[in-house]
Amino acid sequence: MEATAELEAKVKQRPLPRHLGIIMDGNGRWAESKGRPRLEGHREGSTSVREITRCARRLGIKALTLYAFSAQNWSRPSEEVAGLMELLREYLFKERREILDNGIRLHAIGDLDKLPGLVRDPLDELRDVSADNRDMVLTLALSYGGREELLQAAKGLAEMMLRGEVTGHPTEAQFESLLWTQGLPPVDLIIRTSGEHRVSNFLLWQGAYAEYVFVDTLWPDFRAPQLLDALQVYQARERRFGLTGEQVKAAAS
Repeated sequence: MEATAELEAKVKQRPLPRHLGIIMDGNGRWAESKGRPRLEGHREGSTSVREITRCARRLGIKALTLYAFSAQNWSRPSEEVAGLMELLREYLFKERREILDNGIRLHAIGDLDKLPGLVRDPLDELRDVSADNRDMVLTLALSYGGREELLQAAKGLAEMMLRGEVTGHPTEAQFESLLWTQGLPPVDLIIRTSGEHRVSNFLLWQGAYAEYVFVDTLWPDFRAPQLLDALQVYQARERRFGLTGEQVKAAAS
């Protein structure tokens, strides 16, 4: 614990991502490796969610977006989907007090209308009562897909153009105002657990200039020390945004 606290203090001294996204992968494999039902991996993964959220808040990260359930996950076996919905509901009730007591605003992105009422109702209630919290935004990506998000934004932009609300060539700002992440800061870092090296339809527009860190750890084993290690990898990189290294150094001096 002491070593983690020391590392946390060290990480806080260097630039942190304003907005951190995490692809939480490996719950099923974690459970299978231990001879347990897949749902037990998802349950253990919820403990990682709690610890990572706490650590991110302590560090002062302003926005944390967790890829909790993708648009494609609806195709999983019905028993697993039903179990995941029950775990989501359980999480919303279990973490309610912690969210409200720690200045966290709960947000959600995705095709939320597809969620069953047993999840959507407590989700909407917690979003409403935490709306004025300002310490950190915790966003759950639920029934979310990056392609799906871009498609709905393109349709919305086309409708605005037909109504004459957008004239001439649309701007990036106009398009971004129609994304589900509208109002959140740009994504600086995306972490994916479990050793897979792909983005899996997560924040496709928003991740255009994000740094990516891929780690081998399965999500249920990903806790504060692993997050701090990933943040150190991020802090060691030079972010150029199309400029040369010399230009970046000159602008910083």
